[in-house]
Amino acid sequence: MIILKSAHEIEVMKEAGRILAEVLKALEEAVVPGISTLELDAIAAHLIEQAGCKASFLNYNGYPNTLCISVNEEVVHGIPDHRVLREGDIVSIDGGVIYRGYHSDSAKTFPVGSISQEKKKLLQVTEECLYRGIEQAVEGNRLSDISHAIQKHAELHGYSVVRDLVGHGIGQSLHEDPEIPNFGPPNRGPRLQKGMTLAIEPMINLGDYPVEVLANGWTIVTKDKKPSAHFEHTIAITDDGPLILSTLNSENLL
Repeated sequence: MIILKSAHEIEVMKEAGRILAEVLKALEEAVVPGISTLELDAIAAHLIEQAGCKASFLNYNGYPNTLCISVNEEVVHGIPDHRVLREGDIVSIDGGVIYRGYHSDSAKTFPVGSISQEKKKLLQVTEECLYRGIEQAVEGNRLSDISHAIQKHAELHGYSVVRDLVGHGIGQSLHEDPEIPNFGPPNRGPRLQKGMTLAIEPMINLGDYPVEVLANGWTIVTKDKKPSAHFEHTIAITDDGPLILSTLNSENLL
């Protein structure tokens, strides 16, 4: 069941998103060669606690950390540890906060120092895919219009879209209906309505789309071990178009 949110609930989620955006901004500044993923996780845990929030991911289905931090061929759900980031890596940081009972969820992939042109383009196109998807999140469109826009833009640049993982609804639960694939034909699925709140999150691979889960039961990597990028925003569908909630200054995209 898709849960529509009131204007008040969306305002609460907007504040949750602003706090999360502040955390990701601080992490972006902290991503340098020589820092460990566990150190980044500790920074996020401190900032979330300081803001009077809780981390959405910590203990979610047994997940052990505040953030998911995925490096290079790791697509999502990388568990922070003593691994040190190195010059030329790319690192995807996915986080969530709970503010007054409502979740926000956002992810960005950052360069570690100087990276190759190949990786720079992957990051650029994946972020563009996110915004192509958000542009379709308008009342009256169908859910798969988001999916199709993401896939079309990724494949235009020769990349592949992960099939095994999807975006999702979000609100008082971290994962609500509907699921939002990042691929598929347009004009399918439920009509988009004012009050829907969605976490749209393209995961785009430099190589082919098959993935596998590592022995820790969490971390998902590309089978061909080529890099993957991940960008995500929490958005609300409004009368004025899609409203991006997980930013420092929320505003309607269209």
